[in-house]
Amino acid sequence: MITDSLKNVDQEIERLIQREIYRQQHTLVLIPSENYASLAVLEAQGSVLNNKYAEGYIGKRYYQGCKLIDEIEYIAIKRAKELFGAEYVNVQPHSGTGANIAVYQALLKPGEKILSLKLTQGGHLSHGKEGSLPFKYHTIVNYGVDRKTERFDLDEIRKLAKKEKPRLIIVGASSYPRRIDFKPWREIADEIGAYLMVDAAHIIGLIAGGVHPDPVPYADVVTATTQKTLRGPRGAFILCRKEFASAIDKAVFPGTQGGPFMHIIAAKAVCFKEASDPSFKDYQRQIVANCRSLADVLVNEGFRLVTGGTDNHLLIIDLSSQKLTGEQAAILLEEAGIIVNKNCIPFDPLPPSITSGIRLGTPALTTRGMKEEQMRLIGQWIGEVLKNPHKKQIREKIRTKVEGLCRDFPIYKGFSQE
Repeated sequence: MITDSLKNVDQEIERLIQREIYRQQHTLVLIPSENYASLAVLEAQGSVLNNKYAEGYIGKRYYQGCKLIDEIEYIAIKRAKELFGAEYVNVQPHSGTGANIAVYQALLKPGEKILSLKLTQGGHLSHGKEGSLPFKYHTIVNYGVDRKTERFDLDEIRKLAKKEKPRLIIVGASSYPRRIDFKPWREIADEIGAYLMVDAAHIIGLIAGGVHPDPVPYADVVTATTQKTLRGPRGAFILCRKEFASAIDKAVFPGTQGGPFMHIIAAKAVCFKEASDPSFKDYQRQIVANCRSLADVLVNEGFRLVTGGTDNHLLIIDLSSQKLTGEQAAILLEEAGIIVNKNCIPFDPLPPSITSGIRLGTPALTTRGMKEEQMRLIGQWIGEVLKNPHKKQIREKIRTKVEGLCRDFPIYKGFSQE
């Protein structure tokens, strides 16, 4: 993966990258927003396309020398349209947050109201957290989850929408472990004359694999990232109805960003092609099966899961009864070679910097070829670590077991174990 060119120029950075390769290979990544891109994706991302400026769109560039660039972007758009059945696609956004901000600029006037999921109950920073760009330019109203079920209460959300009359409703989350039916959200939006935007950053791979309901028939706009369950490069794209195409394009460029990253767009095209292969559906089914298996083991280990389980690629452990914070748990598990992230639980009494929960997901482990048998082992190891927080020797023992499992499931074939 690393040629001698980097080593000859900058040994300090080369050594750090090699150490990161080792870390990724020898730890179990359960952060649901992380995954391993294929070598084909990495090759496109690290190509000479990095050298080319291409401000504008196909056939309307502000630089010469873009004939081949146009072909690459056309292929990426065509593949995304076919994969998701979308009327229009913009593949230029650099990130999910950037894609969301572009949608706000395209559809809203300053001061108009957005209805979105509260950050501490599963939402995302870019949906209007205090201090964010949308918070500065728009009025933000939040819905939450039901205190008892920890799921969306559509009757309450409908009441809130009718009361507040937002111009835009956002449905989507960064930590919601259940399937989302988009049809009733469309009905709520239609009742009040609002736009419906779906932030599918986390679940877009599940949607492509047919294991999660499809938002495209119901949403005016869908934003998504390519690096999570879609298993591509770090980047984003926007799916929308044709009537919003011009506004979306103008909001992306020149509205919120300059030249597109053509090396990333090429890598997006590769990941769209990979996602169109029948094996990708098998992969997505296995992600969900693995997550459910992991959830079952954790429940048997005595942990309470937010909503009681999972329908998708992630789950959230409530550590309130364990006398551990999410921050403490994440640190303990990392010492054992198991990488998770601290995460708020609904109605969390602790701040987001500490939290009462941790978030786990199975996309990366599934990419490595792990299945239910390995999930059962990992769930038991998590239980052993968290139920014995003061026993360092247990974490050391689990770390040895983790490294053995990682050797059996290398990230890439032929990947160095040393």
